[in-house]
Amino acid sequence: MTDVVLPCRNEAPALPALLSRMPSGYRPIVVDNGSSDGTADVARALGAEVVAVAEPGYGAAVHAGVLASDPDDGVVCVMDADGSFDPAQLPLVAGPVLDGSAQLGTGRRRPVGRGVWPLHARIGNTVLAGRIRRTTGLAVHDIGPMRAVRRDDLLALGLRDRRFGYPLELLLAAARAGWRVSEVDVDYHPRAAGTRSKVSGSALGTLRAVRDMSAVLAR
Repeated sequence: MTDVVLPCRNEAPALPALLSRMPSGYRPIVVDNGSSDGTADVARALGAEVVAVAEPGYGAAVHAGVLASDPDDGVVCVMDADGSFDPAQLPLVAGPVLDGSAQLGTGRRRPVGRGVWPLHARIGNTVLAGRIRRTTGLAVHDIGPMRAVRRDDLLALGLRDRRFGYPLELLLAAARAGWRVSEVDVDYHPRAAGTRSKVSGSALGTLRAVRDMSAVLAR
């Protein structure tokens, strides 16, 4: 069984379709990060494990979910829970980690249509990914909102960021550790109706993410 950490803040409308498409052998862990729309209740009703974390922030939610994952399973995945990713593609991302050809598997977003990925968010991602390639040599083109890694390996990195800088810190730490990192294309869909991205949903959200990630780069 491979655990899938789903950091959530007000993602209740997306969960029915998302959880129904979870592939066999992948167990969802919904991490409720201060939702006010009944996200936790919806997730429980659909049979998912729910973890509540009071500390706000994407990194705080992911870290809590990783700690709650089964240490005996080995590999843990992380995926946004707003409906923009298809859980059926998780095996593509996790495959290189499961077969030992990579320590970290990531998904490169490929929008399925026009307007799916707002320009301000795409530019911010492109700039940061370019800096990662130049400074680390990792051949990545996305910050990796869909990824897979062995649980023990991830915890051993000692990641500290608890906000939007977490994915970037992971890539930088993986490069320092000499990890093999794989990147595969994954479909990027419009998020479910009734949900809003905390990053790409607004220029302000993107600026906050860039600020958090710039702080990671400065460290």
